Amino acid sequence: MTGKTRVVLSDDHPILLAGLRNLIEAEDDLELVGEAANGIAALKIIREMRPDVAILDISMPELNGIMVARRLAEEAPSVKLMVLTLHEDRAYLKQALDVGVRGYVLKRSAAENLVHAIRAVVVGGLYVDPAIVGHVFDKACARGGRPAAKTAMPELTEREAEVLKLAALGFTNKETARRIDVGVKSVETYKARGLDKLGLKTRAELVRFASAQGWLADL
Repeated sequence: MTGKTRVVLSDDHPILLAGLRNLIEAEDDLELVGEAANGIAALKIIREMRPDVAILDISMPELNGIMVARRLAEEAPSVKLMVLTLHEDRAYLKQALDVGVRGYVLKRSAAENLVHAIRAVVVGGLYVDPAIVGHVFDKACARGGRPAAKTAMPELTEREAEVLKLAALGFTNKETARRIDVGVKSVETYKARGLDKLGLKTRAELVRFASAQGWLADL
């Protein structure tokens, strides 16, 4: 046992695969234990290695990432599933979440977001690329998403609910601060107050609560 998070990586583009390999191998807490260039090979390696996290190219040949994720959700439920994709359409995101994927990272932002996404998923969280979350969050607010959250949990202030929703979707405190135009310290305060009011202690508990409240429904 190394104490590191064991990762299997799959992508059909060799240059991108090499870049992602370098990202993972540069981190002391991550260990790359397998690579694949197509869905059948990915499924075989993941079945054999039983990694902590499997990162799947959503558009792999032979078996695409969604098909692989669907099989793994049944055969290897302990493996945390993530996808890499070019697609920013919410339909793809919903399809991925429906088959058990907990991390959705755009290839164009993988260099900035992949490692953070892996760590979020490992501890039981949900990570959705900020480029997509922004569209989803704006849409929810336009439909009255924030008032709905406030109505569901009246003891939360609107700002506390807003911060907790973004945290559940995978935003860091810094990203949330930039998103809602407040300081990082303010975000930390809103989050701490909100979690305390709800009696939540872990990210996994927050994600479950957010799902139950319908905060992730617009995905």
